[in-house]
Amino acid sequence: MKLNLFYAALLSPALLYLSACGSDASDSSGANRTPPQAEDGHDDHEDGSDEEHESHDEADGDDHEGHEEGGGHTEHEGEGGDHVELTAEEAEAAGIRTGRAQTGAVSGQLELPAEIRFDADRVARVSPQVEGTVAQLYAGEGDIVKAGATLARLTSRELAGLKADYLNALSAERLAQAELEREENLWEQKITAEADLQSARAAFAAANAGREAAENRLHAIGIGHGTLDKLNEAADGSLAQAYVTAPLAGEVIQRSVSLGETVSAGGAPIFVIIDDSVVWADIAVYKEDLGKVSEGQTVTFQQEGGRVLAEGTISNVLPVINEASRTATARVIVDNAEHRLKPGQFVTARIDTGEGRPVVRVPSDAIVSVEDRISVFVPTDDGFEPREVRTGDSARGYTEIISGLEADEAFVAEGAFTLKAQLEKDAFGDGHAH
Repeated sequence: MKLNLFYAALLSPALLYLSACGSDASDSSGANRTPPQAEDGHDDHEDGSDEEHESHDEADGDDHEGHEEGGGHTEHEGEGGDHVELTAEEAEAAGIRTGRAQTGAVSGQLELPAEIRFDADRVARVSPQVEGTVAQLYAGEGDIVKAGATLARLTSRELAGLKADYLNALSAERLAQAELEREENLWEQKITAEADLQSARAAFAAANAGREAAENRLHAIGIGHGTLDKLNEAADGSLAQAYVTAPLAGEVIQRSVSLGETVSAGGAPIFVIIDDSVVWADIAVYKEDLGKVSEGQTVTFQQEGGRVLAEGTISNVLPVINEASRTATARVIVDNAEHRLKPGQFVTARIDTGEGRPVVRVPSDAIVSVEDRISVFVPTDDGFEPREVRTGDSARGYTEIISGLEADEAFVAEGAFTLKAQLEKDAFGDGHAH
C-alpha cells in the first residue's frame, strides 16, 4: 500500500506534465488549423487584388485609349490648322480672286534636255594680221566693244616694211606715169620715136602693177584706202603701228596677251569676242520622239524650278543621230537680248507638239507647294484652305489638273502665294512646321 502511494507520488508530476503537453498539443493543433483559414483569406485577398489590378488595368486602358483619342484629336486639330481665316472684304483687299475650274485644251508637250550654245556667226576669235610686239591694250575680259573698236596696238617691223614697199611702188608708179605723159607729148610733136613711147608705156604698166601688189598686201592685213591715202603725211615712226580691231560688237570673254608680248600673224587668238544677243539652243531629241518633232514647232525653255527663260521655234532638225547618245539635234535660234541664257547652260525644252486634248485646267499661278504637296487653295465658310492636287501638262499659262479638283469647282485663281505666305506665317507662330 505504502509502496503504491509512493509510486503514485512519483507519477503525479509526470501525469500533470503529460496533461499540459496534451493541452499544448491541442492548442497547437488548433493553431495549425488557423493557417488554412488564413490561407483562404489570403486567397480571397489575392483574388481581390487581381480584381483590383484588372480594374486598374481597365482604368489605365481607358485612360490610355482616351489619351490616344486625345492625341488623335490634337493631330486632327493640327491638320485643321492648314487654314486661313479671311472675310470676303479682307480677301478682296488682299487681291484674292476665286474662279471655277474649267475644261480646256492643254497642248501635248515633250520635255527634253537642251544646251545653250553660241551662234557660230556671232563669235570672233581675233588674231593679229602681222607679227609685232604689244605696245598698248585697250580692252580686257568683260568689256563691251563695238564693231571696229581698237583692241590693241602693236609695233610691227613687218608692217613698216610693207608700207615702205607701198610708198616706193607708189613713187615709182608716179615717175613712170610722168615719163609716159612726156613721151606721149613728144610723140604728138613728132619729136620722139615710137619705140620710146612704147618703152614708157611698158615701164608705167610695170610700176602700176608693183604699186597694186604692194597695196593689196596692205589690204590683206586690214589696211584700208583711208590709211593708204595718208601714208605720205604720216608722222615718223607711225608706219610701224599696227592696230587690232573688233570685227563685231559684243563682249570680250578672253584676252590672252600682255604688254610687251610678241605675237605672230595666224597664231592663237589674242581676243575672243561673242555676241550673245542671239544664241542657239540645241535640243537632244530621243529617236523614239523624232516623229513628233519638226520645224516650226513652238518651244519654251525653262530652268530648274519651272522659271521660263525664253521661247522660240525650231529652225531645223539636224539629219544626224549622235552615236554615243543616240539622239538627234533640234536647233532653235533664240533671241537673247536680255541675256537670260548663257552659252554652256543646260535647260529644259518643252516642245508644243500640237496634240491638244480637253482636260480640267487652272492658271499655273494658282498652283503652289504647301508642306511639299502640290496644292490649290479652295474657299471655305470662313476663309481658304489648301487642297492637294495632281498635275499634268502645262502650256500657255495653264496647267492640267488630273485629280483633286473637279470641273466647275471653286478655287483661288489669283493670290495663292499670298495665302501660302499667310499660312506659313500662322503656322510659324503656332510652332507647327509646314
